Amino acid sequence: MLKALQGAPPLVFLIVATVLEATGDAVVRQAIYDHSGAVRIGWFLAGAGLLFGYGALLNLAPLEFGRVIGLYLATLFVVWQGINFVFFKTVPSLPTLVGGAFVVVGGAIITYWKPG
Repeated sequence: MLKALQGAPPLVFLIVATVLEATGDAVVRQAIYDHSGAVRIGWFLAGAGLLFGYGALLNLAPLEFGRVIGLYLATLFVVWQGINFVFFKTVPSLPTLVGGAFVVVGGAIITYWKPG
């Protein structure tokens, strides 16, 4: 399996990892607040599986950790807003969008700025 992943572009790893993380968090949140009993345990296990997948995939990305973190944070912000809308029907506010623009720009600086 690792051989099959070696040719994938780093952005693919990051997008899939962020979708797994944001979805895993949303599933755990729903387990805590919206379910009980065996259903709650099932949701917790599903969330744990998604969060494990996020950690594994992020660490398989073919980038050094210092560079991956900037792009990851930018990707996380964008994906998180989508997951927040899908799971909780919440539209980002103007302050969230403005702050998020700083997150995305900062992530790009961390990832792509190569000091001379």
